[in-house]
Amino acid sequence: MCAASKTLTVAELETLRDGLIAAAYDAGRAIMAVYAGDFATTRKLDRSPVTAADVAAEKIILQALCRLAPDIPVVAEEQVAAEGLPKIDTGRFFLVDPLDGTKEFIARNGEFTVNIALVEQGRPTLGIVYLPALDEMYAGCAMGALRRRQGGPAEPIQARALPATGAVMTISRSHAARELVKAESFGETIAATLVAGSSLKFCRIAEGVADLYPRFGPTMEWDTAAGHAVLLAAGGTVSTLDGAPLVYGKSGFGNPHFIARGRR
Repeated sequence: MCAASKTLTVAELETLRDGLIAAAYDAGRAIMAVYAGDFATTRKLDRSPVTAADVAAEKIILQALCRLAPDIPVVAEEQVAAEGLPKIDTGRFFLVDPLDGTKEFIARNGEFTVNIALVEQGRPTLGIVYLPALDEMYAGCAMGALRRRQGGPAEPIQARALPATGAVMTISRSHAARELVKAESFGETIAATLVAGSSLKFCRIAEGVADLYPRFGPTMEWDTAAGHAVLLAAGGTVSTLDGAPLVYGKSGFGNPHFIARGRR
């Protein structure tokens, strides 16, 4: 459907978005089937955890992308772990993290996500973030950002302007203290904190319940691209510490430290 070279029309983008949403729901069902029972955890070469849910979800997503956009290359986390980093020669490609927050999955706290993003010329232009345990779907592209909860209707979401009282900062469980101290060192006034796992942090800003997400630890592009796209579509920003936009397709696919924000 979608060629790798030509500009996508609004109709094509909308069809692709809806197809990716369907793929994320399918991947989520596979994840929850594993989540409902006992499952083993193994370690990849980088010592990060992986489960049968990661593998099953990625297989579903890759099959869907092959149907939806066979001409667009894909960089997917588990495929990279098995085969190494691919070479991306085009300005358009997909980034896939089939189960972002595997540690959250293992801890059974529900805050893990399915992430699918389309990157064009270094910018995430379409993103899908799905929380299968909570049945919350977020999507963002040129037509705007939307959220769908527990099978209800899709509703538009928008990042908010920074409140006069200060920012609500969304933080991870494992890096909370470090992120708070460093954010304050950048001159941010923190009124409250909101703990959230995986790409949910981007989505909390996109829906206007948080304002700031600083990340001062290592991340990969497939960890952030989908949530980044949702936040951009909702009116927010993601920038490196020197103020430049966070871009994708970098050598090694690793991210520098960054700060995600709502409306400025």
